[in-house]
Amino acid sequence: MKTAQPATTVRRSWPLIAVLAVTGACASFMFTLVVPIQAQLPELLNAPREATAWVVTITLLTSAVVTPISGRLGDLLGKRKIILVLLLALIVGNVLAAASTNLTVLLVGRALQGLMTGVIPLGIAVLRDHLPAKRVGGAVALISASFGFGAALGLPISSFIADSLDWHALFWTATVLGVVLFALVAWIVPKDTEFAAGRFDYVGAVGLSIALSAILVAVAQGNAWGWSSPATLILGIGGVLVLLAWGAFELRLKDPVVDLRVAARPAVLMTNLASIALGFAFFSSAVLFPQILQLPTSTGFGLGQTLITIGLILAPAGLVQIAMAPVAARLNGTVGGRATLVLSAVVIAFAYVLALLASTEIWHILLANALVGAGIGIGYSAMPMLIMGAVKPTETGAANGLNSLMRALGTSSAAAVMGAILAASSAGHSAPTAAGFQLGFAIALGATVLAGALALCIPRPQPEEAHIVELTGIQSASEPGPSQP
Repeated sequence: MKTAQPATTVRRSWPLIAVLAVTGACASFMFTLVVPIQAQLPELLNAPREATAWVVTITLLTSAVVTPISGRLGDLLGKRKIILVLLLALIVGNVLAAASTNLTVLLVGRALQGLMTGVIPLGIAVLRDHLPAKRVGGAVALISASFGFGAALGLPISSFIADSLDWHALFWTATVLGVVLFALVAWIVPKDTEFAAGRFDYVGAVGLSIALSAILVAVAQGNAWGWSSPATLILGIGGVLVLLAWGAFELRLKDPVVDLRVAARPAVLMTNLASIALGFAFFSSAVLFPQILQLPTSTGFGLGQTLITIGLILAPAGLVQIAMAPVAARLNGTVGGRATLVLSAVVIAFAYVLALLASTEIWHILLANALVGAGIGIGYSAMPMLIMGAVKPTETGAANGLNSLMRALGTSSAAAVMGAILAASSAGHSAPTAAGFQLGFAIALGATVLAGALALCIPRPQPEEAHIVELTGIQSASEPGPSQP
């Protein structure tokens, strides 16, 4: 059985931070990689549109499933090792997608690409293990922001490649990126010296995968199948029942794949619930703003922009997220994680108020989307710090993996809800109506307010958690700490 050993501290931290940040950005890039060709996929693959929709759905599905599992594997076997395995899966997936001429092979490749999302919580855990305590806050903020940064910049880049070259070039480009990152991680990321004790829970991993897959497929396909259709109900209700049975099983194990006792700690639980609401608020903008920009001006509110132009308009939000990383780190160290998370909700709420009042000009969308990016940059940086302040170092990977899963549930729900709203508003019309977008903005605003309220419910650290802060230098829950340089 492996036992915990003291973690090492790297001499030069910036190369480690940089390679993990780029790795995180690459993970989110996989989600926007196929957006420019999504509408053409039925023709390119000679397959029905309902089937080609899985090119996007399957990546979201595998990313949600792998995130908590990879976190636990990283705690047990070594975070660097699992990051390299996920990068290898990315490379193989991209090669398969690049060589594909039919939908089946492309779906296999896209499924493997989705596994890459597991590097985000693992990268955060690596930073906790190997950086000086005073550098952890800023580094975690940068890694968290890199996910949004990669998605925002990925859209114009992938649009340019798709317009200039054959669509297979998208995946060959991603293959080269994966190979470079594999080499950099192998070279720069230190080997692990601290491991969790115990064995991997294979039964729990399979049960969690089945439950999440059923629920997420029901959510993702609800609009297409109908929310009251037998397939949607069977998968949705069945997934929930399997999840409940899985939870009861996990509580009886000594070494579960997800420690629900840790997840039930008030600081962890409320942070995760706030993550769902904030993830919903974030992805609502990713659904609503691009459609307003793309719809023709004949609708009366659409702005009639091309895909490349839309990517350039939305890209500043990713830059804002990166710019907010040091601000978020400073806020975490001065006013505390709870207040920082509340502030992020306030900023995003302001963005949706602006969208409700004015979304008829390009600069309206650009400003509102940039504010959403600023709020997400702050909030997504606070969440890992709140989680790490409430768990032991050997629980970091699994705990952050679960938090990433909660965000994914929020984003998946937003895609389904906003899609249903716009589809309902387009009934009898050639496109969604302005009223449909207004309703979407209002619901996103409500989710943001809920996220802020849940953040206020994050409790102050309990006395038994004080040793975590003392040993790691990471601020626990909501207690203000010294300012981080």
